Amino acid sequence: MTRYTPAELEAARDRLVPDVVADGLHVLFCGINPGLMTAATGHHFARPGNRFWPVLHRSGFTPRLMKPTEQGELPSLGLGITNVVARATARADELTPQEYREGGRLLTLKVARLRPRWLAVVGVTAYRAAFDDRTARIGPQERTFGATRVWVLPNPSGLNAHWTAETMAGEFARLRSAASAS
Repeated sequence: MTRYTPAELEAARDRLVPDVVADGLHVLFCGINPGLMTAATGHHFARPGNRFWPVLHRSGFTPRLMKPTEQGELPSLGLGITNVVARATARADELTPQEYREGGRLLTLKVARLRPRWLAVVGVTAYRAAFDDRTARIGPQERTFGATRVWVLPNPSGLNAHWTAETMAGEFARLRSAASAS
């Protein structure tokens, strides 16, 4: 793995990370925003402590443990990745309420264009802020975007101590089952 200096990571704040998307995906995973490692590498969920890729595999979404550098293979599995907010930060708490709301507006337009079966927002706090839904909980939501159903998943960041990789994989697996049934 390439090591980045603090100055290189700081410089990554200005980089946009391309979405990994296609029309008609089974599940479009939506992160909060790119971290600095993701921005530096151009690969989603790239920070070594992030549990997204292991949980994606453990829940049965992928046939093997994938590396962030292999994210381009996801659309062939009916999966994609985007973010609520495009701006890279060291921590999600650097984002403003206005950025979340604008991100929710833009995400709504993106979902309307791409038409995934499910939008899976990883992070209940981000979902609440982006869509002004203070009552949202982990799991399927009442809200839909056209025919796209919404599921809120736990944030896979290593900073989220409330969920273990095992319990997180269980919630991801619940979504996988629902996506397979629809």
